[in-house]
Amino acid sequence: MPRLSFWFMRASLIYLLLGFAFGSLILAQKGISYYPSVWNLFPVHIEFLLVGWLVQLAIGVAFWILPRFGTGRGNEKLIWGAFVSLNFGILLTALQFSLPYALPVGRFLETAGILLFIVGSWRRVKPAGAK
Repeated sequence: MPRLSFWFMRASLIYLLLGFAFGSLILAQKGISYYPSVWNLFPVHIEFLLVGWLVQLAIGVAFWILPRFGTGRGNEKLIWGAFVSLNFGILLTALQFSLPYALPVGRFLETAGILLFIVGSWRRVKPAGAK
């Protein structure tokens, strides 16, 4: 497994754990009212599970499984940039209640990370029979 896939998948599993932890706190609040402010974690819970877990896992598997034409796996510097940008975007989006511009900047970084992955992997996707 390539090192980048390892890091994407490892980060996605960390976000899965955090997302489930926040979700369990929210679910417990539904059953036993112990701290109503825990509902403020709901957007973070959704962000961690959808973008942090699903998107990063998909990118990690895609980087690992996309065909390699020639010797390389695409532009790995761009894909490392995608990893950094995506994770900073997720963390900034999670801080949307404490920082005034965290949500739009976080969404921009997430989008930039996905676009960097697409650009870095573009040459690996070719039609059948193409050289």
